[in-house]
Amino acid sequence: MPEPLKIDYDALPEEARIVHDFLEASMKPDPERAATYVAEGVVITFTGGRVFDHPSGPTAFNAMRYAWVKKDMRQFDVAQGAEGTVVYSTGFLYGAWPDGTPFDGNRYVDRFVVENGKIVKMDVWNDSAERILTARGIEA
Repeated sequence: MPEPLKIDYDALPEEARIVHDFLEASMKPDPERAATYVAEGVVITFTGGRVFDHPSGPTAFNAMRYAWVKKDMRQFDVAQGAEGTVVYSTGFLYGAWPDGTPFDGNRYVDRFVVENGKIVKMDVWNDSAERILTARGIEA
């Protein structure tokens, strides 16, 4: 995996700082702190189309999928979209599978919609499923 980049937090737009802080809390994991960054009625669509309404949902799912997992946040892109302010966070996942085998370089992209200082929508994609298939000898 490439050397981790240092994000210039102070240079990030406000919406990207909200997303950054949400992701930091999520990685601890501290879903109750992460919940302070989301709006009532937030919709979190996780890998595989799993839908959650609170950060504790992805935390519980990740506890089944990984022994532990963190994000090497590489970039934040902010744009105005049809739904409001859209923030993309991209980078790599690293951690250990349930059996303790370490991994890194697992690409991720998270897409957020931020309104009035709160996350109202989150969509999550990453390469974990592909890596699990490859580890089991299943290649396309």
